[in-house]
Amino acid sequence: VQLQASGGGLVQPGGSLRLSCAASGGIFSVNTMAWYRQASGKQRELVAVITSGGSTTYTDSVKGRFSISRDNAKKTVYLQMDSLKPEDTAVYSCNSKIRRHPWSNEDDYWGQGTLVTVSS
Repeated sequence: VQLQASGGGLVQPGGSLRLSCAASGGIFSVNTMAWYRQASGKQRELVAVITSGGSTTYTDSVKGRFSISRDNAKKTVYLQMDSLKPEDTAVYSCNSKIRRHPWSNEDDYWGQGTLVTVSS
């Protein structure tokens, strides 16, 4: 199983970016999908979570600016980031809880990080 993240880059304050993360490989089901971020010198934090049913949760600092969504057919999670601020600068990583077989437990899988830099 692999998670492939994309969409990071350099953006000016107030701008927007959309991150994507696609799961591939031998997958029976994908449950919760999430985005984390880690700024330089800081601990990793949970940014947003979306369940298989579509329920979402956000950390307070991004509420009203970020939106997490998913395409279950494509096994892909998205993070739409609007009104970006310099403090959003971080490496963003996707995480998914995936069941590889009907009889197996869920395991955590991580995508490679993608750097988001918000600067003028």
